[in-house]
Amino acid sequence: MQVSTTNNAPPLIVLQPIQHRNQCWIAIIAPLLQNINNLLRQLPAIKFSKTHKCWLVPLSRENYKTVYHHLIAFAQLDTGAMKKWFTENNDAANMQPIAILPVVKENPKKNNPSEKKAAGFFKNNTEAILPSTLNSALLRDMLQLLQLKSYSKNTQRTYMGEMEQFLQHIKKHPAESFTVQRLKDYLQYCYSTLKLTENTIHSRMNAMKFYYEQVLKREKFFWEIPRPKKRTILPKVISEEKIIKALFGVENVKHKTILVTAYSAGLRVSEVISLRITDIDSDRMQIAIRGAKGKKDRMATLSLYALQLLREYVTLYKPKGYLFEGQYKETHYSSRSAQTIFNNAITGLNLPESISFHSLRHSYATHLLENGTDIKYIQDLLGHNDIKTTLRYTHVSIKSLAKIESPLDKIMRKK
Repeated sequence: MQVSTTNNAPPLIVLQPIQHRNQCWIAIIAPLLQNINNLLRQLPAIKFSKTHKCWLVPLSRENYKTVYHHLIAFAQLDTGAMKKWFTENNDAANMQPIAILPVVKENPKKNNPSEKKAAGFFKNNTEAILPSTLNSALLRDMLQLLQLKSYSKNTQRTYMGEMEQFLQHIKKHPAESFTVQRLKDYLQYCYSTLKLTENTIHSRMNAMKFYYEQVLKREKFFWEIPRPKKRTILPKVISEEKIIKALFGVENVKHKTILVTAYSAGLRVSEVISLRITDIDSDRMQIAIRGAKGKKDRMATLSLYALQLLREYVTLYKPKGYLFEGQYKETHYSSRSAQTIFNNAITGLNLPESISFHSLRHSYATHLLENGTDIKYIQDLLGHNDIKTTLRYTHVSIKSLAKIESPLDKIMRKK
């Protein structure tokens, strides 16, 4: 990836993890300029990848520190991806590094005559390539505004990834020159030829909308572009019996405490691993959830059993800052490791493959509803803005469905 520079500013160099030829590397994405190349060649164990068109250094904390201190005096460094990786990955065994650029997974088939007009400009631009220098500047401006507006890291990553996909298709054509009709053609191409899902198209539209309306200040630029209707997906719920089997089948105290805390309070995986010791209020029997999805704080209930287990866990592990610490004391447990704990806990319970850590939250809400808790209270406990989000659980509640008798059973009973 080429990163643009200006005469008055130091070059922007991006550091991020990548997997190349079954090895893990730090990718150094920098402008392909002679003076920068000479500077980078001084780094130990560095090599240039023709595949990714960037410099690579074996991934380790020591090498990261070396690269950082070597470059910080000469360039602007974007190290967000590296910091995130070191936070979420405590050892190399767990590493699943991100790619430099998202690769188009679907290889579009040859367009039939009815699709040629809709695909238009995009039909021959499907290979994964690097954005031009002009459009690389677009990414820099977009990332800067996302950060200035304090968008979450997940949103930043999603928006940047979707825009990079878009830029791969338009090649050297400046994105800012695209009209509404041209964007419609592109989105139709994504749906009819690439066969992207409705959710993926929504994410891509959100990223493009942010660029054209927020970065370029084109007011109401996307009003004329319709959005695909999203599918209604019911929450994946685990029965109370299997929840108990899963929780009490875990012998490791730390692992068990993570799962029990998540289920007993209906927490997202990001919320449970971000808890600090001071967030547990045993006097009021509450858990403080800070800076959750949408940057909202809320209070969750603290169950008596979870409190007992937490006390046992704290006595045994003695955490200092984060309640569930990672390998390093200053970091919290990684979400990937928490998901692994959950997967191990449900092994042998004959649950669908689509069940995930988040199913603990869905199960918590559904079980509350089945036990007679008012839907408005459940909405507050889960932190939902819209009651419609919480009402999804009425569609999977066994208590509600059990009251309905099939007309076939009624007929057969009469016979």
